[in-house]
Amino acid sequence: MLIIGVAGGTGSGKTTVVDRVIGALPPGEVAVLPQDSYYKDSSHIPPEERQKINFDEPDAIEWTLLVEQLKQLREGKTIEMPTYSYLTCTRQKETVRVEPRDVVIVEGILVLCDEILRDMMNIKCFVDADADERLIRVISRDCVERGRTPQMVIDRYERVLKPMHCQYIEPSKRFADLIIPQGGTNKVAIGLLTDFIDARLKRAKALKNQEL
Repeated sequence: MLIIGVAGGTGSGKTTVVDRVIGALPPGEVAVLPQDSYYKDSSHIPPEERQKINFDEPDAIEWTLLVEQLKQLREGKTIEMPTYSYLTCTRQKETVRVEPRDVVIVEGILVLCDEILRDMMNIKCFVDADADERLIRVISRDCVERGRTPQMVIDRYERVLKPMHCQYIEPSKRFADLIIPQGGTNKVAIGLLTDFIDARLKRAKALKNQEL
């Protein structure tokens, strides 16, 4: 199994990169574990207080569960991945069944911050983008998907996103094997990553056939 980490700031284009890599590979080869699915449950916190939660610091993630489920996939076991609602800021009762695949992509702003998780990765990527571009994407996304107003997004950016990016996310770039500037528009970098994955998959299959 090939485990790939894809990190980068909020709105940098991580999901676009992952989608384009998956689209360039044969169907059924890739499983994705989004970091967002592993936010700690906040149902015990009053609803009016949940909007104040800092989702951009490592302590917001249940790393032990993410690492354990990734280990289970590596062992050939199927997992029940948790789901999280940004509208209620709570973990949902529903889970998503994820089966082992030849490639597993772990994607999220903080996935290069946890040493144990980082050490499990075969290749670590950091999707880089200009701060202004990221803010524009975050405003567009949060207003449509998370019920926030533009002013709410800007206030949160200044209060949480920008300082957390400088403290945790940007420094994690030093752990990356591959930095992808310009996010999902960088066809060359995405092509290099896809070719690397494809070559590794073909090599692994060739070795299996030799053993047979």
